[in-house]
This record gives sequence, structure tokens and C-alpha cells, in this order.
Amino acid sequence: MLALVMGASVCSGDPLPWQAADGKWGYVDADQCWVIAPQFDRAKDFEEGLAHVLLGNKFGYVDPAGVMKIAPQFDDAWGFSQGLAVIAVGYKYGFVNKAGALVIAPQFEDAWRFTEGLARVQIDGKYGFIDQTGAVVIAAQYADAQWFTEGLAKVQIDGKYGFIDPKGAVVIAPQYDYALPFSDGLALAEVGGKLGFIDKSGKMVIAPQYPNAWWFSEGLAGVQIGDKNGFIDQTGAVVIAPQYDYVVLFSEGLAAVLTRGKYGFIDKKGAMVIAPQFDAPFGPKPRFQNGRARVERDGKVIWIDKTGRILGDPVCRKLP
Repeated sequence: MLALVMGASVCSGDPLPWQAADGKWGYVDADQCWVIAPQFDRAKDFEEGLAHVLLGNKFGYVDPAGVMKIAPQFDDAWGFSQGLAVIAVGYKYGFVNKAGALVIAPQFEDAWRFTEGLARVQIDGKYGFIDQTGAVVIAAQYADAQWFTEGLAKVQIDGKYGFIDPKGAVVIAPQYDYALPFSDGLALAEVGGKLGFIDKSGKMVIAPQYPNAWWFSEGLAGVQIGDKNGFIDQTGAVVIAPQYDYVVLFSEGLAAVLTRGKYGFIDKKGAMVIAPQFDAPFGPKPRFQNGRARVERDGKVIWIDKTGRILGDPVCRKLP
């Protein structure tokens, strides 16, 4: 089963990372013009006004004007969420604010971004949650845990998965073989080797019946029926017939689907909007953002718009 990652949203209008012919990364605007010259060894999306970039072997953060707001100094880094970003110094994880101050010192074995005011961290091999001061508010006691969404977080207790609230109270008793975070009011849960969906009371509202399924996005969830994949709505009704070898989440009204060895994109009515022609959607959560998506074709990562048009390499510069 695919466990995709929910990330912070990317703001509309932010420059997008682009790799130049010499292998260096910079940023382009909606007109495909360089707005930050290619100079980085790696560049990530802007989140909350800053993007983490790699120079040599250290990560720092730049703003949309290309100003290095936090000097490269971290061994690893992630995007900002709720004003803080996870960074790594050596093999310990902490949090930095937008001024570059280490507000939570690197001390954790693992950490994830803040959602709903809390962040998952690992201490002595167990997972718990801290607040934005770094105080442990839910003790590190779980063999596995994921971030809070819609007021609940998935945790593993005695080999089974359930859900807790922000105070650490068990709201849905651990009873599932696997689960994913809540999305659109429902969470995927596994019972007896089959996947279904529960509501926030723990009631199984879509019976476990699928060998593979994905969480809800934009009101639809991909599911496997027989040996093909389609989409259901929140009542469990099949709204896009199972006909694809693989499907990906909907974003901005489109979802990547695999058929006859190539990926294309369908809309919510199941119409093929972008013909299957790509080797793979790109990234752990392939999706459209601000009208663009990264895909792979002939071994090369390319950008497309929502009509399927391939965006060409930047030929102009709008540099400060």
C-alpha cells in the first residue's frame, strides 16, 4: 500500500525550482523567466515565503527575491510549516524559525513538520509530540505515529493503530492493522488484510474490501477493485470505473493514472485530459501546483501545464 505524505501547501505565484543545463538549480516565474539565477546544488519549493536550497553540502533558505535569509549551515532541511522548519545538525533534528534562530535545539532522533500546533518527534526510539516551544506535550510512547490532521493523529499501540487527540487521549481505540491520517473527514484503515474508511467516531463507513486504496483528496479516493484501480466518493460509490493499472491523488482537479505502461491525467468525471505519454509522475506526492506538474519522459524530468503542454527551458532573465 502506498503511504503518501501530506505536505504544506505551496503559495500561488511563488517561483518554481528549475534545473539548468549545467545541473545547477534556480527559480523561474510563470513566464518561464529566471528570477533567481541557477546557482544551487538542489532547490525545493517555497513554503511560507522561504525555500531550502543546498550549496555544497549545507542547506540554507532563500526568499523569492533570491536573498539568502538563513545561511547554509544545516546537514539537512525541510520546508516551513506554521513558522518553523525541521533541520538536521549531524544526526539530530531540531527546528529553526524564519530569522534563522534555532528555537528548538537539535536533539531528536527524528522529527516532522508542525501541523495543528504540534510536531511528531522521536525520543529513545519512541514517538511523541512537542509544541512550538519544544515542550513534550504527548510523551514519546508510540512505536509509530503520524502528524495531526483534522484534530487527530494516528498512533500505534501494542501492534494496532488508533487515533489520539491533541491532549494525548485515545479517541479511536487501536484496532486496525494499518491506518493513514484523516483527510476529508475520513481515514483509511486496514482490517483483515482489506482496506476501508472510518469516520472520526471510529465507525467503519466504507467497509474493508479493497486490496489497495489511497486517502481522500478533493472528495475522491483511489481504490483497487479486482486487478484495476478507479475512484470512489465519500459514500463508497464508484464514480470512476476501475480501469487503470495505478492511480494517484487528485490535485487541482486532475489525477495521474497509469494505463498501458504510460501515465496520463484524468478529470473528476474520468475524462482523459492529458493523454498517457509519461513514464512517471515525479515525486513522492505527484500533483499539480499552481497549474504545473513535474513528470518524467524518456528519462528526463519535465514540467507540464494542465493542458499537457511541455514547458520549455527558461530563455529570459528577470533578476534583481
